[in-house]
Amino acid sequence: MLKIGNLVVYPAHGVGVIEAIESREISGNKQDFYILKILDSGMIIMIPTSNVDTVGLRDVIDTEDIPKIYKILNDRSVIIESQPWNRRYREYMDKIKTGSAFEIAEVVRDLFILKSDKDLSFGERKVLDTARSLLLKELSIAKEIEEETLEMDLNSIFGC
Repeated sequence: MLKIGNLVVYPAHGVGVIEAIESREISGNKQDFYILKILDSGMIIMIPTSNVDTVGLRDVIDTEDIPKIYKILNDRSVIIESQPWNRRYREYMDKIKTGSAFEIAEVVRDLFILKSDKDLSFGERKVLDTARSLLLKELSIAKEIEEETLEMDLNSIFGC
């Protein structure tokens, strides 16, 4: 069970803080909810406590998993398949929606590699911005450093 003040990751929205745990009556049934405030957007999300696993709510990545993220980001042996941008877009969005920091790192890496070969479509640029933002926020919290410092690390990995 999560506690007020816990930092958690909500898939496709990013890191949030549990602000409250409330009971509400919906359709005659009393149910407990986590009130989650997303740090980047300020969005408030109510999540039934019984649905935590279903929605993919998870703890922020452990510090021992951070090197795995950097390994994914630094892997240049990946071959990006030649396919229409909208198919890539759907695949990348599916990875982002899993909420997995590892899959989000793959999206960032793949799009940076693709960007070095050709101009990204508007949709791909938007996906890159989303994935990059989600990854930066989570890693900065896990590493307990400023996002700007982490962004410089990321830029140096991709030669930006």
